[in-house]
Amino acid sequence: MKLVVIGNGMVGQRFVEALRARDTDGRCDVTVLAEESRAAYDRVGLSAYFTGTAAEDLSLVPDGFYDGDPTLALRLGDPAVSIDRERRVVLTRSGEHPYDALVLATGSSAFVPPVPGHDLPGCFVYRTLDDLEALRTHCAGKRVGAVVGGGLLGLEAANALRLLGLRTHVVEFAPRLMPMQLDEAGGAMLRRHVEALGLTVHTGTKTERLEPGPNGAVGRMVFAGDSSAGDATDSSAEEPCADSGSFPGVEVDTVVFAAGVRPRDELARACDLRVGPRGGVVVDESCRTSDAAIYAVGECACVEGRVYGLVAPGYAMADVVARHLTGGDATPATFVSGDTSTKLKLLGVDVASFGDTTGELDVVYSDPAHGIYAKLALTDDAQTLLGGILVGDASAYATLRASVGGPLPGKLADFLGSGEIQGDLPGTAQVCSCHAVTKDDILTAVGDGCADVSALKSCTRAGTGCGSCVPLLKTLLAQAGVEQSKALCEHFAYSRQELFDLIRVRELRTFSSIVAELGTGRGCDLCKPTIASILASLGNGHILDGEQAALQDTNDHFLANLQRNGTYSVVPRIPGGEITPDKLIVIGEVARDFGLYTKITGAQRIDLLGARVEQLPQIWRRLVDAGMESGHAYGKAVRTVKSCVGTTWCRYGVQDSVGLAIELELRYRGLRSPHKIKAAVSGCARECAEARGKDVGVIATENGWNLFVGGNGGFRPRHADLFATDLDTETLVRTIDRFLMFYIRTADRLQRTSAWIEGLDGGLDYLRSVIVDDSLGLCADLDAAMSRHAATYADEWRATLEDPEKLRRFVSFVNAPGTPDPSIEFVTQRGQSVPAGAPVLVAGPTLATRAQQEVHG
Repeated sequence: MKLVVIGNGMVGQRFVEALRARDTDGRCDVTVLAEESRAAYDRVGLSAYFTGTAAEDLSLVPDGFYDGDPTLALRLGDPAVSIDRERRVVLTRSGEHPYDALVLATGSSAFVPPVPGHDLPGCFVYRTLDDLEALRTHCAGKRVGAVVGGGLLGLEAANALRLLGLRTHVVEFAPRLMPMQLDEAGGAMLRRHVEALGLTVHTGTKTERLEPGPNGAVGRMVFAGDSSAGDATDSSAEEPCADSGSFPGVEVDTVVFAAGVRPRDELARACDLRVGPRGGVVVDESCRTSDAAIYAVGECACVEGRVYGLVAPGYAMADVVARHLTGGDATPATFVSGDTSTKLKLLGVDVASFGDTTGELDVVYSDPAHGIYAKLALTDDAQTLLGGILVGDASAYATLRASVGGPLPGKLADFLGSGEIQGDLPGTAQVCSCHAVTKDDILTAVGDGCADVSALKSCTRAGTGCGSCVPLLKTLLAQAGVEQSKALCEHFAYSRQELFDLIRVRELRTFSSIVAELGTGRGCDLCKPTIASILASLGNGHILDGEQAALQDTNDHFLANLQRNGTYSVVPRIPGGEITPDKLIVIGEVARDFGLYTKITGAQRIDLLGARVEQLPQIWRRLVDAGMESGHAYGKAVRTVKSCVGTTWCRYGVQDSVGLAIELELRYRGLRSPHKIKAAVSGCARECAEARGKDVGVIATENGWNLFVGGNGGFRPRHADLFATDLDTETLVRTIDRFLMFYIRTADRLQRTSAWIEGLDGGLDYLRSVIVDDSLGLCADLDAAMSRHAATYADEWRATLEDPEKLRRFVSFVNAPGTPDPSIEFVTQRGQSVPAGAPVLVAGPTLATRAQQEVHG
């Protein structure tokens, strides 16, 4: 049988692979016609192209798949021009290709709204690798970009512009982000996350036209309701829009259209195949078109009036057609409806939706403080899960999605409390919707010898589609008693602890040498910052020196915390919360002169917020000259040691808590670690410094100090455990030295001390045996490591100010170093500058006024 496939995208390639796997006797002679010059690649992962992933790494075609088989041909850059149904021939620019069966896998094209100016230079779509290459080339030296569309693709495109260094606007016509997947509350939570990264979001906003700038390229985006044409060079033309709370227009030099897709059905229309009223080639449940010899799969197919724009339904269609064409099944394959579940990390934020997002009984959990929102749709008896929405924490997605249509796999209260569900799935539960793999299929594969996720992927294909089921694969392997790999990521087969020891012993000092000796590939956003932290913990010079600078995340890259409006915070160290009047005056003068928002933090420091990136060196020059240094609020490092006033002032104090807190903070300042570390010292049992909520807590006794370890606040607060009692100061400091250094060497990436201790085999008793009884013979090495750190500490900001090369990075625009970012705007609130658009509490009389009314009658 001669088979022609038009299209070599993700679904087209999936069909060919499924067909070859079933066509064991080689009856099908397959020709694949591809429009692009590249073989199939992962369109879902396109944004990885801007984080260093090479185009070839996105390929979906197994090595040698199209080589050496005379019955399988891939013709790149040879798109179909027309279909002659009577002769059963597909015509391309290079010739004719006869067929007995034809599969249309032409996918979709980007929808560009017909707004005036959409074809100006500087306007792009976000669909192919060629689109991304053109976008990256154009963005060199550009400053402000806008994305039309706030759905899945729009937010991916916005992240791309952000990674390319542009100040980015997201413009969505619907009243919320991701309107097809999220409800109003979920969209609002996602918006908070997105705006916290410095992006500007305009919802309920229609783009009316694009206007050219002086160079003829796009220069301004005008929103509906803006009566002024505006001068594209006038940055003051932005004015609030009364009806939407947005802006009537913004100056831009780059626009990306990501407002949706349209099925590529032009070939079908030209040969009089039936198409849907809103586009798409109409197919039946076997994915056959109105011509019995022609099938359609993926985004070009219309099933019962619906076109699916996701890869999982397309894969299901591809499998259906492969089964039809090869035969041999007792039950004919049918496509009834597709799985529209989605889970993505958009701009670093977990977002997921699955099943029906509204049910007879909706259970909602919202934690605005930590940016987490969950909604489960249930039947009215709360016995059946219909679907749900997860924003901020999607760790339970794989288990929940596999449970749709059945009982909730765990107690509802447990899920709402922890964000995790631990329960048992029925064997028929679909673990991987992309490839229709059930739990029973996975367990069968495990029983046949699959001992890791990689083997399960090869055997069942689970996890090779969108990848969202991989966490559940790991869970099922663990439940089956299979020991799991602790590999840091796909580039390193070692855990963080193993990498730390290998780097230390082999004295490796650069990422390139580490990946050459210990790993593969070019690294990723998991291993790069992890290795940067390891190198910093080992005292490998300044974090912005040479190759090490490229490994840092945004905060460490600029030695400051990025805030919601694209500005940064400045937090000088105030050891133990003690500060002289002179230094306090300098902080006040700096805040006044640079117009910074000033706030006392919960850790007894002063936070100066609202600094533009080019202002950071100027601010730190004045602070450093006054004798202050970095407080490392931006780093995974020892942050603060909080204290009460102790015996110095308090009549209840029994020890000098302030003096000890200062000594500890100065000893551990700059110590890099797997996660942030906070400490506190209380001068008596009244615990005013809240030491038992810290990673390291010290409480004074009549006989010395009690040491507590492993506490933390955050999403899952935990009290610290009592580790040792009545220690003298020297023993206390030595014990803390060993605790911190052992944690740094053995914890996983981004693992707090609380979780680390809970994960130790033997827990607190084991930890005590290692750092008190020296059961492993490590104590001398741990002592020496901490002594080296204390002796070699140097303030990162002082070193930065002394190095002109490091200072070059502190600019808003590399092509205009002295130019401030014009998109950063402030308003005055309670006498201080805050980001424009920040939420404001406005509700009648203030609480203070009410209190005065109550007091004064």
